[in-house]
Amino acid sequence: MKFICVLLFAFWILLSQRLFVFLAANQKATMIQIFKRRFQSILILTLFISTFQVFAKAPVMTKKELSVAPPRIIRTCCGFGVEVGIAGVPFAKKTDITSREIMGPHTFMGHKDERNGNIYTRRGGFLDMGHLRDCADWTAYLYNLIKAYQTDDKFTHTELRNEGGAKSLMLNVPRDFDDEKIIQLAGKISYDLSLWHEISTWFGASYVPLVPERFSSFSPEDMYSNLLGVHLGMRAIRSNLDYNEAMTVELDKMLDSLEAVNTGAETFDAMLKVNQVWYTNEKKYPNKKLVLKRYIDLDSDFSPWLVPGYESQLPPYLLRKPDNTLSKYFELSLKLNFRFPVDSIIPERDDRIITQNDFDIFVGFIQAEINKEALKEEEKEIKKEKTDKAKSRKR
Repeated sequence: MKFICVLLFAFWILLSQRLFVFLAANQKATMIQIFKRRFQSILILTLFISTFQVFAKAPVMTKKELSVAPPRIIRTCCGFGVEVGIAGVPFAKKTDITSREIMGPHTFMGHKDERNGNIYTRRGGFLDMGHLRDCADWTAYLYNLIKAYQTDDKFTHTELRNEGGAKSLMLNVPRDFDDEKIIQLAGKISYDLSLWHEISTWFGASYVPLVPERFSSFSPEDMYSNLLGVHLGMRAIRSNLDYNEAMTVELDKMLDSLEAVNTGAETFDAMLKVNQVWYTNEKKYPNKKLVLKRYIDLDSDFSPWLVPGYESQLPPYLLRKPDNTLSKYFELSLKLNFRFPVDSIIPERDDRIITQNDFDIFVGFIQAEINKEALKEEEKEIKKEKTDKAKSRKR
């Protein structure tokens, strides 16, 4: 980019000199000198600014690539917990843990060399690296899509992959949106898509047919990892490095800042510490009771869940949610399938079509269901204690 600026500068100097020669021939010397000095000063200032400007960089994508949305789940990772059994597979135990020792560089849309998994950080809690990288890449894809929309109306409407029903994105972005506003908007849409994934899995949407994923919906690390990925994706786009390199650098800096543990064994120990508290490995995948605590308080900025005894001396790393006012520039439209009790959630709705503006209602409904389930479990425990006491008296 700097080289192009230099060429443009040289071109304008050459053009201005020809103009000065022409004006000189017409005997306007005094005005020429004033004009020449001011014009060249402006050109020098322009070159200086252009040379040191940081240009947004996102992965280069063709219009054909942009017209086909990525899968909602790019990287199939990671289950929360350690040594969790798998229903129907005797003796199999699943542990999705990574570490800074083995993690590879970032690759747009994923690569096995990334070696994703869960990693514990003392200021950001558990991070699901698959979720994080997915949300970063979705932010980059959406940035490219919005940029393409600014010059081609073909990208006004984009069909997204089915997730709990047909899903599409409609853009209504002012043509004069600058790069920073586009980056912020891409982050907002990416965040909303990640939120919908958690909502839809609660109601039975799944990546693998007939394998329910409710067990993973709003698990302790999900939404924090998602939002952190959005922020890192936006940072990478703002960088003047190539996207993959920028993401690798930004991720490394963030893991330093969050005080990530160095080894997989440390993450494993932190996971064991919350076994029977946040999850139970007495249940098997995909049992919906595997996760005991769900991160669903989304009203304010995100604060991570930290494992007692595994915190930093520094405060937890808070994540700011995207600006809700950006919702007016797009519409995520979803035609929900039969799994969603729309009549119970939005009784006044005549059809099964919702947008991102309805997501908070669904989150509230899920929160109420979680509270009911917790109350039932509590009542069951009280009843069991009474029964046990009665039995011990009889003895």
